[in-house]
Amino acid sequence: MINLLITGGAGFIGSNFTRFWIKNNPKDNVFVLDKLSYAGNKKSLEDLLNEKSNLTFIKGDICNYELLISFLEKYNITHIVHLAAESHVDRSITSPKNFIDTNINGTFFLLEAFRNYWYKKNKPSNYRFLHVSTDEVFGSLNDEDASFNESFPYNPRSPYSASKASSDHLVNAWIETYKLPINISNCSNNFGPYQFPEKLIPKAIIKILKGEKIPIYGKGENIRDWLYVEDHCRALELIIKSEFIGEKFCIGASNEIKNIDLIKLVCKEIDNLSISNLRKPSSELIEFVKDRKGHDYRYSIDSSKIKNLLNWESKISLKEGISKTIKWYLDEFEWWEQLSED
Repeated sequence: MINLLITGGAGFIGSNFTRFWIKNNPKDNVFVLDKLSYAGNKKSLEDLLNEKSNLTFIKGDICNYELLISFLEKYNITHIVHLAAESHVDRSITSPKNFIDTNINGTFFLLEAFRNYWYKKNKPSNYRFLHVSTDEVFGSLNDEDASFNESFPYNPRSPYSASKASSDHLVNAWIETYKLPINISNCSNNFGPYQFPEKLIPKAIIKILKGEKIPIYGKGENIRDWLYVEDHCRALELIIKSEFIGEKFCIGASNEIKNIDLIKLVCKEIDNLSISNLRKPSSELIEFVKDRKGHDYRYSIDSSKIKNLLNWESKISLKEGISKTIKWYLDEFEWWEQLSED
């Protein structure tokens, strides 16, 4: 039996991963640790917490070393998926300290807690730690550049990506120095249910439903690779259960698309639903705004390694994922209606 700790488990990817793991590993014990900052929402797990006796939620901060040590020991944690992070680039530009505190210092405290706990347990061979990171640590690509892979040099260009790059370097150092059983994953842009409304896709959906302008940075020419969150969860499960300890894996869906074309796809999919209160094409709500500072042009991931070693590939197409995401936000009005977009 696995005793799994998910840090940041009330966030977007965290809540989806918690749901995925419990569904596919019903005999395991799952423990969610989340400090419930603005993007953490316990309601994202409310039904599971009411129904599943093998799910435990603890409100806490990964910067609290004593809490982490007591938590690992009390629940005899065998596996950790580290998802707790500040992740919004715009917020990192205006408030970088929060990103340093959580993404760098928090990862340090978690690594140290796991190191001391694992040593105290006499280094069990079945214990695992997965540090979940982002493709943004690699910087920005031009149209002709090759995709990011596991050996691509780091070149972060925002406070957010710099903080995640720093955390990756810490993890690498702890793997090499202390021989801890840890993996690192770097994923492309995720989308799907339970994503905070400040992110591009849910923001567009909600703006359309409210009949408000959809802000698009610059001319919308920036390119991203979009990964449906359930596909990402499958990849994370395969990595943490694999024999490839200490390896890094890049996870992408080969869904590169310009931001403007992505939003036009969202508009088209919503318009096809013929929602009664939408009286004109949703694309007319698109509004170009001043570009973000240091806005990376293109991200692209080469997922060959995880496909070859773990037989993983994305299953949900961009169009299908957008359709599923729109349906979720239509059905879950009460979840997002009260959330701030500031």
